[in-house]
Amino acid sequence: MMNALERSFEAARTRNARVVMPEISEDDRMRDAAGRLAADGLATTVQLAEPSDELAAAVVRNRKVNPSLARRMIGKPLVRAAAMVAVGEADVLVAGALAPTRRVIEAASLAIGLADGIRQPSSFFLMSFPGGREMIFADCAVSVEPDAGELAGIAQSSAASADALLGDARVAFLSYATGTSGTGTSVARVAAAAEAAQAAGLTAIGPVQADAALNPEISERKGSGAGDA
Repeated sequence: MMNALERSFEAARTRNARVVMPEISEDDRMRDAAGRLAADGLATTVQLAEPSDELAAAVVRNRKVNPSLARRMIGKPLVRAAAMVAVGEADVLVAGALAPTRRVIEAASLAIGLADGIRQPSSFFLMSFPGGREMIFADCAVSVEPDAGELAGIAQSSAASADALLGDARVAFLSYATGTSGTGTSVARVAAAAEAAQAAGLTAIGPVQADAALNPEISERKGSGAGDA
């Protein structure tokens, strides 16, 4: 049985997506990755476009900025690469080998924007365990202290990613307390986020400690109703 990465590779081979890597001229890892994408038939790497009115227009449409300012923005390779995705000249932007995460997110926000209903960007790890269990863990690198609404949005985005990668999405909102075993501002925030996610149609529990979320025996002892998140 294929794991999530293997399934993703198989799906990629059927799409032949166009990937733009704005750091490819400066980083050997990017060049090596482009070579592997081609050799394995996963995607085609496209060159970073020169600045153009069409790319600047993508920033104007998304951010409602002055056209002259948009033109200056696409002078930055990251923003220009994101604009290529926005106008259909590329399907995927891969960056971050050299640029900080915040700059990559900023570029995508300027030219592409967020999906409908999403208030803020977020990230996740795809985790694979011995025995074949797989899950995603979010948000690991972007949101420092999200409020309840933002947590619910992160859950929505993460559930969509889990559906796409794993075929199923059951969400556990982690906390230092399980159910009503503890109190505090963060516990209340997690509880509110879980309620909002449930109201939005997600299969979600929380607040719950990680051991109860992942282990059915511990879950039964703590009465969390989790164990298989």
